[in-house]
Amino acid sequence: MHGTGAMADVVADAYALGSGDWAMEPVARGALGQIWKLTRTHTTDGPAGGPPGGTAWAVKELLFDGDEEQVLRESALRDAAERLGIASPRLFPDRAGAYLTRLGGSPDGPRVKLYEWVDGARADSRDPEILHWCGRTLAALHRVGARETGTPDPWYERCPSPEEWARLHSRVRRAGVPWADALGRFVSSSAGELARHVTPSVADGVPAAGEEVVTSHLDVQPQNVLVGPHGPVLLDWDNAGPTSAGRELAQAVFVWSGGNHFDAGSARRLVRAYREAGGRPVLGGPDSFSMLFATSLNYVRVQAESAIDPAVTPTQREFASGQVLASLRDLPDPNSVARLAECLESVW
Repeated sequence: MHGTGAMADVVADAYALGSGDWAMEPVARGALGQIWKLTRTHTTDGPAGGPPGGTAWAVKELLFDGDEEQVLRESALRDAAERLGIASPRLFPDRAGAYLTRLGGSPDGPRVKLYEWVDGARADSRDPEILHWCGRTLAALHRVGARETGTPDPWYERCPSPEEWARLHSRVRRAGVPWADALGRFVSSSAGELARHVTPSVADGVPAAGEEVVTSHLDVQPQNVLVGPHGPVLLDWDNAGPTSAGRELAQAVFVWSGGNHFDAGSARRLVRAYREAGGRPVLGGPDSFSMLFATSLNYVRVQAESAIDPAVTPTQREFASGQVLASLRDLPDPNSVARLAECLESVW
C-alpha cells in the first residue's frame, strides 16, 4: 500500500472503527498477502456497530485473487472451530457487511480483510505440548469440517505436467533470472519423482477408497500459530476448503516434525494426539503425502511465474524469486517421506 498514513484512515473508515489518529505499519509478508498492524494512537470510542479491537487491528492486504465466497467459507469454519475451543483472531465485516473489502472505490484498489490483533510468540514445533495441541486441533477441525464436503482445489490434487514445466522453464530462461539453471536441473531430475505420488482424492465427486473428505484449514504450520498468554492461536484461514483429512494430517506431520530431517518422536506425538482426539485417517506410504508433494510443486510453479510477471510490482517479483530459491532447497524428499511413514507404523 502506498501512503500508509492516508490508507490507515481509509481502512478505519471502511470498517467504522471510529475517529482518532491512525497509523499502519507492515509486520509480515506471506505468499498470499501482506499483514499490516493498524493502530489508533489517539483513542476515542468507535461508533455503534463498529468492531471491537481496542487500539490495534490486523489488516491483511491480498496480493492474489480472492473472493467473498472463499472468505465466507473461512469465516464459517473459523466460527465453528471456535465453538470447539480453537482460538483464532476474529474476522470483521466492513460497513456494508462484507468480509473482503476493496478500498478507495476503485476496481484496482487494494483488497483487504480486517482481523482482531493477537500478540504472541511463534509456536515452537519442538515443544511436546504444542505438538499435542496441533494433533488435537487437526482432529477437531476434521470433526467439524465433516459436515461440509466438496472437491478439493487442484492446488492440492494435481501438479504441473512435464510439458508445463518445460514451457515454464523456457520462459524463465528467456527472462534471464539467476535461478533459471537451478529450475532446469529440478525439472529434469526431481519434479517427476515428486509428481509420481500426486493423485486426486476425489474423482467425479466421489472420494477415492480410504479418503475422508472434510472442510479444513489447509495451512496448519508453525508460522501460522502464535502462543499468547492464553495458549496457541491459529492464524491465516485464507485457504479453508475441502481436503482429504488424511492428506492434511500427513502434511502437518511432515512440517511440524522437522521436514526431511524429521524427529520421529515429534511425529508420533502429533499423530497420537490426533488419534486420541478422534481423528480417523491412517497414513500409509509416500502416497499418503500427496498433498504435501502437490503443494510443494505448485508453490515453485506459482512463484516462478510471479517472478517473471511484468504485471506485478518489483517487490512482488523479488519476493517470488527468493521463494523459488528457498523452495528448491527445501522440497520434500520422497525417501525421507517414506522413512517418516515407516516410523509412524507403530502408532496405528
